[in-house]
Amino acid sequence: MLSFKLRGWNAYTPGLESAKSWKDWLYNQNELPTDSAKPGLKNIPVMLRRRFTAIGKYSVEAATPLLKEDEQIPLVFASRHGDVDLTLSLLKSIADNEPLSPTSFSLAVHNAISGLFSIARKDRRETTAISATENLIPFALLEAATQLQESKDVLCIICESVLPDLYKPFASSPPFTYAIAMVLSREEGDTFYLNNTHVKKATQSTKNEFEELMALLLSQSDCARFPSSKHIEWSIHR
Repeated sequence: MLSFKLRGWNAYTPGLESAKSWKDWLYNQNELPTDSAKPGLKNIPVMLRRRFTAIGKYSVEAATPLLKEDEQIPLVFASRHGDVDLTLSLLKSIADNEPLSPTSFSLAVHNAISGLFSIARKDRRETTAISATENLIPFALLEAATQLQESKDVLCIICESVLPDLYKPFASSPPFTYAIAMVLSREEGDTFYLNNTHVKKATQSTKNEFEELMALLLSQSDCARFPSSKHIEWSIHR
């Protein structure tokens, strides 16, 4: 079992930008408004702002309110598929024998978002980009929590985008694109515990991974469970 403190968290998708709005969504599962304002990235220099794709903008909007001015902090960035729309467009260009855009290629690599964010903030601390087929959330928190051995605080950003129709028969897709940011700490905030257990049969939940985590963070649940196909169940509890 691994423990860590949570200094703060924030989640973002257009139309759901406060704890109250996320709690309402968790209860009612309402469709998101289509006329919500898009992320503005007001604190990002204009030249860099244009390089952030949608999932990168969501990540910035989720993380920025948690950080102190000029704070230097290690970053763990986690996404199952990364910027899948951009990657698919590059693959289509290859299939059509078209030249690849150098800019698009550089922005499609898995650590592009974390790199751009650190450049925009002039943050020289280390960044780590990870992916996982299942249990992305507990693995991201595991990476961030272990980094607390060397750093007082660690920023963890987890983001997912809706899969293009081409990929949906082969992998699960979130209902909408989102980003959630958390600052893990040695000293500040409520204590959480991350654990894994070997189980014969995983506990089934009506919630997906993201909903499990949000219910825990919004104090609607005392424990978030993340079953896997490997007979290992991860859990996060207060």
